[in-house]
Amino acid sequence: MNTSLDNIQNIYFIGIGGIGMSALARYFKFLGKNVGGYDKTPTQITVDLQKLGVDIHFEDNIDLIPKVFLNKENTLIVYTPAIPKDHKEFVYVQDNRFLIQKRAEVLGIITKDVYTLAVAGTHGKTTTTAILAHLLKESGAKVTAFLGGISENYNSNLVLEGNEVVVVEADEFDRSFLQLYPDIAAITSMDADHLDIYEEENALEESFIEFSSKAKDHLLVCNGLPLSGITFGIEDDSDYCAQDIKIDNGTYIFDLKTPHELIRDLHLNLPGRHNLLNAITAFAIATLYGSPTGPLAKALFSFKGVQRRFSYQIKTDNLVYVDDYAHHPTEINALHQAVREMHPDKKVLAVFQPHLYSRTRDFAEDFATSLSQFDQLLLLDIYPARELPIAGVTSDWLLDMINIENKKIIKKEHLIKEITGSNAEVVLTIGAGDIGEEVNGIKEALLV
Repeated sequence: MNTSLDNIQNIYFIGIGGIGMSALARYFKFLGKNVGGYDKTPTQITVDLQKLGVDIHFEDNIDLIPKVFLNKENTLIVYTPAIPKDHKEFVYVQDNRFLIQKRAEVLGIITKDVYTLAVAGTHGKTTTTAILAHLLKESGAKVTAFLGGISENYNSNLVLEGNEVVVVEADEFDRSFLQLYPDIAAITSMDADHLDIYEEENALEESFIEFSSKAKDHLLVCNGLPLSGITFGIEDDSDYCAQDIKIDNGTYIFDLKTPHELIRDLHLNLPGRHNLLNAITAFAIATLYGSPTGPLAKALFSFKGVQRRFSYQIKTDNLVYVDDYAHHPTEINALHQAVREMHPDKKVLAVFQPHLYSRTRDFAEDFATSLSQFDQLLLLDIYPARELPIAGVTSDWLLDMINIENKKIIKKEHLIKEITGSNAEVVLTIGAGDIGEEVNGIKEALLV
């Protein structure tokens, strides 16, 4: 690690329950640091951190910060950009001139002196980094991986096998990925998103272009993006290309053409062509890093997925229940494609919780088009996350644009009753807000 953190013994996180923040918290706890933090609400992530001995409280109150973290000389404050500027604890550490860094800056310090593989993109980066971390670990690499989701293989968002190579999800939100030092970088997609931060779509594109220039050894780009690099794609002229694709009982079987060889009969147990693309990306990065293709192929077959990324909760002949993090129209389209491909001719009920007023406003027509593909829709209120309401931007407003007959707005407390009363054969819960907290209750009700 860079010497600027060598004298730091105490690390306090404002927003510790975030998926990226909690991975860093786990990492520093593993290194033997004192770790604590604040978050707005308890979740499974915060429960798991507390089991590791991390001190967490859920009220924005300076008096609740343990004294050990109030020693400025050996304490680092890590915060998420989602924290409001008037957050009392944040204002206190600013006013008292603590050492304060964003999560991305800390990742930058960690990656500066270690060989780093970074995956960026408005969609696909979490699953791609999780596959890549699994491929490297299973093929013997001494890897540390910071993931943007919980890997089903490890039930964690952190993989700790050594410090020869770091895998990191390169987040475009707030231009965070520009703090990283990638040796090999991949860009999976550059669709418009985070317009609350970037305002203009071309500003987002410029940010990706700047990130692409940081790759020291190799840059991989999805075929069709306006960037120059090693390309990856599906059944096209890419440098790394999936060919002869078959589906057998929910498993993709395919060949992978690389610049040097044809790797036959790879197996991927994840649904959806978007996941096939994620797997190709991860496999390409791993081969460029130097991992042998034999162990990589075996590892790909054993990859189980990422929680809330097309996560099967129930899978029987009569009923399928899938939970997914999709919160952008492109992601909902990918989810729909996967569902129809894996479960053709079945009636699909989608339960969607929009995430952010600004995103709902900016992509309303695209959301309406993507959600109109399902047979039945239950729409929850917009999850505000870091935002205040925007006049006129509501779930009712969005519902009016959706072009299916069987649609309605519901409150969360009526969710289970509505789902169990449906005759749908496939149930989907979709969204990046707190809808994930409802999954276990829905699953239990459907299994009765």
